[in-house]
Amino acid sequence: MKDLFEKIRDNRGPLGKHAKESHGYFTFPKLEGDIGPRMIFRGRERLNWSLNNYLGLANHPEVRKADVEGAQKFGLAAPMGARMMSGNSNYHEQLESGLSALVKKEDTILCNFGYQAMVSAIDCLVDRHDVIVYDAESHACIIDGVRLHMGKRFVYPHNDIASLEKQLDRATKMVEQTGGAILVITEGVFGMSGNQGKLKEIVDLKKKFTFRLFVDDAHGCGTMGPTGGGTGEAQGCQDGIDIYFGTFAKSFALIGGFISSTEDVVEYLRYNMRSQIFAKSLPLPLVYGLLKRLELMNTEKHLRENLWKITNALQKGLKDAGFNIGTTSSPVTPVYLNGSIPEATNLILDLRENFNVFCSMVVYPVIPKGQIILRLIPTAVHTLDDVNYTIDAFSKIRHKLTSGQYQSDKIAAHS
Repeated sequence: MKDLFEKIRDNRGPLGKHAKESHGYFTFPKLEGDIGPRMIFRGRERLNWSLNNYLGLANHPEVRKADVEGAQKFGLAAPMGARMMSGNSNYHEQLESGLSALVKKEDTILCNFGYQAMVSAIDCLVDRHDVIVYDAESHACIIDGVRLHMGKRFVYPHNDIASLEKQLDRATKMVEQTGGAILVITEGVFGMSGNQGKLKEIVDLKKKFTFRLFVDDAHGCGTMGPTGGGTGEAQGCQDGIDIYFGTFAKSFALIGGFISSTEDVVEYLRYNMRSQIFAKSLPLPLVYGLLKRLELMNTEKHLRENLWKITNALQKGLKDAGFNIGTTSSPVTPVYLNGSIPEATNLILDLRENFNVFCSMVVYPVIPKGQIILRLIPTAVHTLDDVNYTIDAFSKIRHKLTSGQYQSDKIAAHS
């Protein structure tokens, strides 16, 4: 028998085993200065494509002013206690009402953290008699929520509607025996590939099967659709989404999340969702700041327009330069390359130190061995000059990668 700490020491995990070489540079880097397209990394300014600040609200002057006002007006402690007991306010309810209008649902519940909210909501919505059917490339928060499910769950290959139909047929036969219900879970925009969930096609399956649809639209809320109402709005099927999740960590440039649905479902979540019943309410300064962010999202349409101008220029420019950006149909822009983990680290080191471009690197075990993804997140506050400079830098590092200049048998050393 092993001691628990001995077991941890012997197996640091697929990413943790590289901690000593990568910590502080490739993992857990420290970006400093005002949030925006240019930030300080290790004492030097870098062109930054690594923040989910889609609409550029993080440093919008009205947002900064509201955040300060909120802190001065309420202090960081208010309201004290869980929402059900002593943590409610008119501001919380006003924000919920505004979010319901944004995503065109009857009611909304605010949540302290997005990841926690998805896990807890799934646990709350289904019991052991029910069946969950979910997309294989769902975010970790969905996977962890599904793991808590005491009943059956079926997975279908990413966006494979024919497979989903087969799993729904299996699930239907099962719930006919258990007396349960079916919950389908997918994402609006998949955060790694940038492609959209086939929401309209999934909704169309309701003509044949009885199920409810839960959509995690973390990357779609605020970015997708004519009003920023999300991926369902963009695809013309928002009414067919039964439960809608949005986060404040992306377009809203803050923290927390929300779930919107019918009045009955939201009331049920309010009184049964353990992560909210037994946790402190979302602090009032954050709620106050979120109200300003929502107002700007509704009134400053040029922010979303500029996001898409930059997105379209970046993605077209990359494709014209011969880069593989997969099937993205959202601002999320992955650049797919082939190479080992050491090659990836040498490439990133070169990109950051010699080109002053900062973006996220994704390697095994998140994706298969031999692949590298450089993940770019365009925002409303990037410029076309930023786009052109980055494409030129990427073309140069690709040449170095394919010519073997980054080959090594160990992770790149950084000072």
